[in-house]
Amino acid sequence: MKYLSIEPARPKVAVFDFTDCEGCELQLINKEETLVDFLKAIEVVNFREAISNPSEDYDIAFVEGSISRADEIDRLLTIRKKAKVLVAFGTCACFGGVHKLKNVHTTYEANKEVYGDMPKDTMPVRSVGEIVQVDFSIPGCPVSKAEIERIVQHLIWDVTYQYPVYPVCFECRQRFTICRFDLGELCLGPVSAAGCNAPCPAGGMGCWGCRGVAEAPNFVEYFELCKRHGYSKEEVLERMNFFGGFAEVTGVK
Repeated sequence: MKYLSIEPARPKVAVFDFTDCEGCELQLINKEETLVDFLKAIEVVNFREAISNPSEDYDIAFVEGSISRADEIDRLLTIRKKAKVLVAFGTCACFGGVHKLKNVHTTYEANKEVYGDMPKDTMPVRSVGEIVQVDFSIPGCPVSKAEIERIVQHLIWDVTYQYPVYPVCFECRQRFTICRFDLGELCLGPVSAAGCNAPCPAGGMGCWGCRGVAEAPNFVEYFELCKRHGYSKEEVLERMNFFGGFAEVTGVK
């Protein structure tokens, strides 16, 4: 498919998963109205959920999930060595996700609580970027297929991608969504990175910050806002800690 008489490159793409629910991978093969064009733009060579004959010859690696075992580190290092571009996609890959809640306990305590007298090989959870260099990050739980398509387009054309610099609140206003604070609910929208089109507030629940911190957030004013609406700092920090994207505030690594 040519654009302006130029035949674009069709990069070889591989998709890998680690500790996760694989929901973000399913997003890649969702959105039927654009799926055919999306697959025409890339060559999928390794994707456990979508193809039968995987290849180790790829240009771009999409990596989903957090890292929670020693063998995952070795596998991730191998992927990084082969890939020209490594994309961490999904909140688990970008920040550690809900799995990082384990890190507030010792590994022994967490293992005992989950597996009882049959402990498993595990370790403190880390994001992909804490192990290897990440070239692009696409946060979200799950990721936005529309955003993935935009980023793949920029990768194909070698054009810099500009992430939104405004918070989720901006997208709520674009959708004429009633502020969740005005409805008596806690919401991280004023300090969370946008790009998702604010589906949670529009769907009836406050933002949980799965895309991490917005650029230049005003945390002082935000905590004052929460206080005026009756929320303690501990309640706000608990929500910020849920997806691991607010580590710079909560201190949980």
